Amino acid sequence: MPSHTPADLSTLFAMPRLVISGLSGGGGKTLVALGLSRSLTRRGLAVKPCKKGPDYIDAAWLALACGRTATNLDPFFLSDERLRALFFHVCGMGSEKTPPAVALIEGNRGLYDGRDVAGSCSTAALARILDAPILLALNITKMTRTAAAIVAGLAQFEPVRLGGVILNQTGSSRHATLARQAIETYTDIPVLGELPRLKENPIPERHMGLVSIHNESGEATASCADQTLLQSLDKLADFLEAHVDIDAVLTLAHSAPAMPAQAPFWKESLADTPRPRIGFVRDAALWFYYEENLEALRRAGAELVELSLLSDAPWDKGLDGLYLGGGFPEMLAQRLSQSPHLATIRAFSLDGMPLYAECGGFMILCESLRINGHDYPMSGLFPARAEFCSRPQGLGYVEATVLKENPFHPVGAVLRGHEFHYSRCVALDTLVPTLQLCPGTGMSGTPDKLPKGSLLQGQDGLLVRNTFAAYTHLFAPAVPHWASAFVRACRAFAQK
Repeated sequence: MPSHTPADLSTLFAMPRLVISGLSGGGGKTLVALGLSRSLTRRGLAVKPCKKGPDYIDAAWLALACGRTATNLDPFFLSDERLRALFFHVCGMGSEKTPPAVALIEGNRGLYDGRDVAGSCSTAALARILDAPILLALNITKMTRTAAAIVAGLAQFEPVRLGGVILNQTGSSRHATLARQAIETYTDIPVLGELPRLKENPIPERHMGLVSIHNESGEATASCADQTLLQSLDKLADFLEAHVDIDAVLTLAHSAPAMPAQAPFWKESLADTPRPRIGFVRDAALWFYYEENLEALRRAGAELVELSLLSDAPWDKGLDGLYLGGGFPEMLAQRLSQSPHLATIRAFSLDGMPLYAECGGFMILCESLRINGHDYPMSGLFPARAEFCSRPQGLGYVEATVLKENPFHPVGAVLRGHEFHYSRCVALDTLVPTLQLCPGTGMSGTPDKLPKGSLLQGQDGLLVRNTFAAYTHLFAPAVPHWASAFVRACRAFAQK
């Protein structure tokens, strides 16, 4: 996909856009974002879905609702200018692509919740960067007039375009009316809808949030468009259409001011030949990939080959590298332990092929995966066991300093990434870390006692031959050396 440089960066482009936020996690903004996305898409509008913050699962559901890839927009990974350039790029502005009719951006946590007391990297900060109006999903359980105080406080706390409120979890029509009247009496923020309490969530959840968009048989569905999941999204869209003024929401999105054109987000693709072939596993076990990571590899000169661990079909024998993303290997541990491709992965590594694994991909490279006391054999490349726990073992943004020479990251480099894992690494022999996280948990997890040789707090990343694995997830545009180094290592392997 070529880059396109706008002829005049002072040119203004109108892009209707809306940030959907809430008071906290679990307040209903995801259901509102999904319902609106599906409703507008059913109207025939081209909706560009975006998700604030590091997230694969909600982003995948948004993509399913809209029928197009979702983009993560994260102030931790990119500067203000780069974020605007990415938004500009994915909305098709400044290129020959037809821009979408509207962009919906789901926030994370509460509107002003960030990394510190100043609220850095918050949803409010992203809304200011994109100069986008905010639609607030407000849970008013056991609350009426206080809702007005909350809305007034949010509107005045920092400069934001708080443009509308959807009341969530209303107990009765009287309850909803009182809250609406209070907000409209004491603030100038319009109430655009009132959602009664749902008897059951149409979008089921699991330990990491919403369930996978892949079916339980373990096979990825065509274009992620599983009819059962789409029916759930349609029910959610029906629910919002019955209780929300969708036209008013669209009007709010259209109130966003025109944006100045931005410099190209991507540099021109490299034309080096030959193009090494990098396989990446994308199935129900491993599917946590940022589209920008795959695009970065393509632009660095790679040809990508999609693979599955859950299919018996033989893998392409012409691969020069392998990328294993994160996902839900714990949900399919037995099937994975029987996959013939575990031996293939081991053979690749022993042959010196460059392998890069993140989180769930790391678990595949361990000796075994332990769940509820039962061990499922994995590929055995690292002398460690991935042990699934009932509580998160690592959660949040990380900064990783590279300690050891490897094919993918220069020693001394500081990588920005994130972790979210319920498993911990239990050493079966001495492990030497490649990354030191600060902040971050890494492979140590949060156990009381671990065997000798286990990694300490904040240590992450293991290396054997040209195989690198860590719990840390990367966003390629924030680690610009990664893709070119990966492709360079694969090209060297191909020429060996």
